[in-house]
Amino acid sequence: MENVRIVEVGPRDGLQNEKQIIPTEIKLELIERLASAGLCDFEVTSFVSPKWVPQMADHAAIMRGLKRRAGVNYAVLTPNLKGFEAAVAEGATEVAVFAAASEGFSQKNINCSIDESIDRFVPVFEAAARLKVKVRGYVSCVVACPYDGPIAPDRVADVAARLHELGSYEVSLGDTIGAGTPATVLSMLEAVAKKVPVERLAGHYHDTYGMAVANVHASYQFGLRVFDSSVAGLGGCPYAKGATGNVATEDVVYLLHGLGADTGVNLDVLIDCGAWISAALNREVGSRVARAVLAKRGSSTTDTSK
Repeated sequence: MENVRIVEVGPRDGLQNEKQIIPTEIKLELIERLASAGLCDFEVTSFVSPKWVPQMADHAAIMRGLKRRAGVNYAVLTPNLKGFEAAVAEGATEVAVFAAASEGFSQKNINCSIDESIDRFVPVFEAAARLKVKVRGYVSCVVACPYDGPIAPDRVADVAARLHELGSYEVSLGDTIGAGTPATVLSMLEAVAKKVPVERLAGHYHDTYGMAVANVHASYQFGLRVFDSSVAGLGGCPYAKGATGNVATEDVVYLLHGLGADTGVNLDVLIDCGAWISAALNREVGSRVARAVLAKRGSSTTDTSK
């Protein structure tokens, strides 16, 4: 049986663009419920300026309030050395850095070029190596960009290779606007795999065109064994107009279990968690699998009874 690692990004990527400010206690309970479902890898918050991402202003309180479990990894996003130092001061043992494969997206997202963004990460990698903090690299817009259109696979490969060479133990490849299909995703993966070992790659797919689960399947067949996802399909990108959330964790787990893979996740507990957070946010569950299971149970897709 193949082991597949799920990186749950709901608490950070999923919640960061919610218009209502979500209480810290709700975020902490979400993380705890997800851990109870068997998930062991999380993005829990982001050490960015509250001016740019108000929803993540409670990052220090999140780190202090975590009920840390043995064997569970609580990673945080750090855009620069200042964010890195603040995160480490609060006990972070893994951080994530983001670059883009698109110049237009890089300028809109972080107001600098791709080269400039990677230059900013050099001191982060140096400090992380000195302090033995793990760094995970992310590449956005690996298939297409809302500003630059389709992205050449070789460009994605170049950015991924640079992050890997700097010291990323893993590089997550993000279809930020959800425009990918199995064909375009596989073309991208073939290019990236020439420069970064497949075992160091992860897939991060959004579901704007309903292709995220298909892209996970294609990537699994290609050899990827790590996937990012968000409970109940929470999330989106503020710089990608019309882009819906990440692929729902429930849908990814259902797919992988159907393929005979072991995720270590209890799907029923996960579905309950997704229904709970959806009710807390006053929204429908974004997972097709969860909606089907809840309908079969006779439960609401915003059930708060669990």
